[in-house]
Amino acid sequence: MTPPAPTPVDSMLLAARAVIAPDAVHTPGWVDIRAGLIVACGAGEPPRAPDHVFAESTLAPGYVDIHTHGGGGSSFNDADTDAAVARITATHRAHGTTTMMASLVTGPLDTFERTVAALAGLVERGVLAGIHLEGPWLSPVHRGAHDESLLREPDTETVDRLMRAGRGTVRMVTIAPELEGGLAAVTQIAGHGAVAAIGHTDANYDLTRQAIAAGATAGTHVFNAMRQIHQREPGPALALLEDPNVFAELIADGVHLHPAVVRFIIESPSRPVFVTDAMAAAGADDGAYKLGGLDVSVANGVARLADGTIAGSVLTLSEAVRYAVHTAGVPLAVAVRAATQNPADMIGLPDRGRLAAGLRADLIVLDAGLCVTATMQAGVWCAR
Repeated sequence: MTPPAPTPVDSMLLAARAVIAPDAVHTPGWVDIRAGLIVACGAGEPPRAPDHVFAESTLAPGYVDIHTHGGGGSSFNDADTDAAVARITATHRAHGTTTMMASLVTGPLDTFERTVAALAGLVERGVLAGIHLEGPWLSPVHRGAHDESLLREPDTETVDRLMRAGRGTVRMVTIAPELEGGLAAVTQIAGHGAVAAIGHTDANYDLTRQAIAAGATAGTHVFNAMRQIHQREPGPALALLEDPNVFAELIADGVHLHPAVVRFIIESPSRPVFVTDAMAAAGADDGAYKLGGLDVSVANGVARLADGTIAGSVLTLSEAVRYAVHTAGVPLAVAVRAATQNPADMIGLPDRGRLAAGLRADLIVLDAGLCVTATMQAGVWCAR
């Protein structure tokens, strides 16, 4: 069934073949929505005649992407911040993402600071959920698609400067803890109320454990852009994945990780979080793009620098869930949790990521192939 036009309504009762709730899949199920909030969610027949019936579809929470650089031809680093954010959020919302954090690749410090300040206003207006600084405190050895000349070691003054520019909206910072001052910066970042995420790092296993003890609670796209596992030096990935208090980002696009590695992360003690790490070409055509100041070529849906280094992705979370389920063999409810509840918990958003009473009415309608056919944000059907 096609949902109505994107017009606000005070109340709405939805029934579906299945509803993915936090701790169960209701088949059938229903969701009751009033004034933009979920007031009840249950199994079986709805308590009254539903306003909309999705007899062949599944209702799930709206996707939450906490690591995205762009889409629709635009990047969060673009000079025209408002126009870029409008295009990026519209592109990903069409694929079911109802909550998004803006990720910034490393740039010149003054420019970085201005961009953070501009994005902070959009977070304060509720357009974005927060800001993620992916740099400049990254390892040159595992820099990925970051300009090596702009990377730097963390110092108290610079960390405070960028965090203050965000006016409390910087929710996540990726950092290589082996850099001089790295462990202190982890504690400093956590002290600002942001997630300190270990990534783009050459840290060994023991140092990664020290960083977790210092306040790090996440791993940025685990296995990618970090020291790999060796039998005598297991590196950062194993330290991250064995800890049930750590959130582990993974890019499930068939390019960054083998499907067996996707399953390995999902089944680890850590809390898996699907991210897109999408750059401007997500939802756009192949061709030439920029990621920060670096040239990126996108061909056959894969983004690379001139030297062949993978430069983000063209992924949407809708595609990530489908890949995880259809190719990696991840159960649907587990895959949905990794794209909704876990990322919301990771960055401290208690009002979304679940279909449960009292939370914001963000939800998606999935067809039998797990494609998003409709998206609701705060109780309003979104235009497609």
